[in-house]
Amino acid sequence: MELPETLGYRVKKRLLGKPLVTEQLSHEKLSNPVALGVLASDCISSSAYGSEAMLTILIPVIGIAAFTLLLPVTLAILCVLTLLTLSYRDVVTAYTRAGGSYVVARENFGPNVAQVAAVALLIDYIVTVAVQTAAGTTALLSLVHLLGGDAYNWVDSYQLPISLAVVALLCWGNLRGIREAGKAFAAPAYLFMAGMALLFVVSGIRLLLGDLPHANVHAGGALALGGAGDHSSLLMGASVFLVLKAFANGGTSLTGLEAISNGVSAFRNPQGPNARKTLVAMSVTLGTLVLGVSGLAYLTHSIPFSTGNPSVLSQEANLVFGSSWFGQAGLVFLQLATALILYTGANTSFNGFPFLASFVAEDSFLPRQLTRRGHRLAFSSGILTLTGVSAALLIGTDAKLDSLLGLYAIGVFTGFFMAGTGLVKHHWTRRERGRTAKLVINALAATVSLGIVLTFAVTKFTEGAWLVVVLFPIGVWALIRVNRRYREEAAALAAAPADTTSPRHRRQVMYILVDRVDLAALKAIRYARSMRPQEIRAVHFMIDSREAEKLAAQWTDAEVGDLPLEIVQCPDRRITRSLLELIHRSTSEQRSQITLLIPERNYSPILGRLLHRRTADHIARAVGKLPNVVATIVPFDVVEAHEELEEAEAAGVRLTHAGR
Repeated sequence: MELPETLGYRVKKRLLGKPLVTEQLSHEKLSNPVALGVLASDCISSSAYGSEAMLTILIPVIGIAAFTLLLPVTLAILCVLTLLTLSYRDVVTAYTRAGGSYVVARENFGPNVAQVAAVALLIDYIVTVAVQTAAGTTALLSLVHLLGGDAYNWVDSYQLPISLAVVALLCWGNLRGIREAGKAFAAPAYLFMAGMALLFVVSGIRLLLGDLPHANVHAGGALALGGAGDHSSLLMGASVFLVLKAFANGGTSLTGLEAISNGVSAFRNPQGPNARKTLVAMSVTLGTLVLGVSGLAYLTHSIPFSTGNPSVLSQEANLVFGSSWFGQAGLVFLQLATALILYTGANTSFNGFPFLASFVAEDSFLPRQLTRRGHRLAFSSGILTLTGVSAALLIGTDAKLDSLLGLYAIGVFTGFFMAGTGLVKHHWTRRERGRTAKLVINALAATVSLGIVLTFAVTKFTEGAWLVVVLFPIGVWALIRVNRRYREEAAALAAAPADTTSPRHRRQVMYILVDRVDLAALKAIRYARSMRPQEIRAVHFMIDSREAEKLAAQWTDAEVGDLPLEIVQCPDRRITRSLLELIHRSTSEQRSQITLLIPERNYSPILGRLLHRRTADHIARAVGKLPNVVATIVPFDVVEAHEELEEAEAAGVRLTHAGR
């Protein structure tokens, strides 16, 4: 007999493909060039919006002077990048298992403290999906703006729908089991780097020729210029708070720096040295791109727009490449490459988040279903969770990049802080060569990261950072509470007496709940008799006396043998309570082992939930709390019985027509 598949499974197989077996799970080891393209896309792509994020803060306050202040702030960010790169070179050397700062914190501070890193990374992954997809969509819409002019301002309304569609597409692809490995996933990073190299070369040539154009800082839709527009405004308006706020926004350029440490196990042997080389190459590339974009913004005065479209990077490309066919082709190439790497950067979270969630769940700090692989060997629960939360974040911010950046850096730099402090303890407890230098580097990295977290929390508190500040401790508490619950349950199960050598109660009694006389009830009776207990009791709890009389009459006519139907008064309509009292009396008076059979009628999944109550599980949970009582649900498929009846009736009609 071939068992039919459920409708839900057939739909899943149609959407996701045939299921993969566990033996098909493979882990591809990456060469350094491929690993750079695969793991660095999130980090490198942040150069597309980091400089613009700083200008968005500075322009409305100090006007044109913002372009002068942009370069010093960028250089400060590059100093932080250098320090963090040195620290993470140490991370990938000491810890070659995937997990990054979570593994570092767990190994050095224990599992409870490690949940700070876990929450930081989980928040980082969620916000990364929202930021990268929103930035990728901005790149596409900027291209439409620049090619179509003001006539295409209406495309801004598509920012949110396109971003949500991309998130849904990434979710679908990862549920199908795509892997973040191989040349296909490395290609966007190298296309983007090629496009940016072309941009820098052409801009350098035009600068030497004295032919580099300037943007119109008074264009319609551009951010309003603050200050007087001269260098005196720089001294008057650039307060410490403003500089810190711009620095915090620019710190988003460093997001994704931890990707190498999170994926170090994917490298070919020797993993540590290969990961270090790739990390340095990624940091040098990121630093060059961030400095190049900021430098071009300084030279061309490319200014952010209030809607985010066109972006600063797209304006730079439009100005540098010009309006010739070559220039337009270069603009299209760079913008498409930018969108592609940003979307690919979002996909890194769809690999990192489920794996990290599975690590944390293995340690019993998250629900254990996050450790299970799904239909296509992907961590489906983690993927769906990431999709839902990141989509909600996009909807809540209307997919506006500036609003999303307010949520970004706290989680990222908290992870950096945990990695740095973990390594300080790691080296403090070991006598090894170069120990002092490593202690200094990691202590500085941790201190700077903590300072940036505090700076971001203060300067961006009213712009969305408050949400992370509030949710962060709640998240850590929740994870620790989940772990405590798991430990309490395990202790209770281990301490419970388990004498399985002999039964404590020899008298076996089966109760059958009867609310109507039908095939489901009769199936439960047949099952009860097949078990041969000492006693079988069929019980109906009376709420309506007339319905009880009808049921008693039907019971008399039914083929139930000599089994009587007991009718129990239930005047307050609390059936579960009356059932518990009845069973409690039986177990107390007769020292019996009770098995309660609950007929459950299974209907179609959609209409069934609307048209019928599902009380079997509720009753089973309540009864299961009593000692010496076992509840068994006896399912009956109403849908199949209905289909069989229709087929029989149809066959009868055909026979009648044939007889005619």
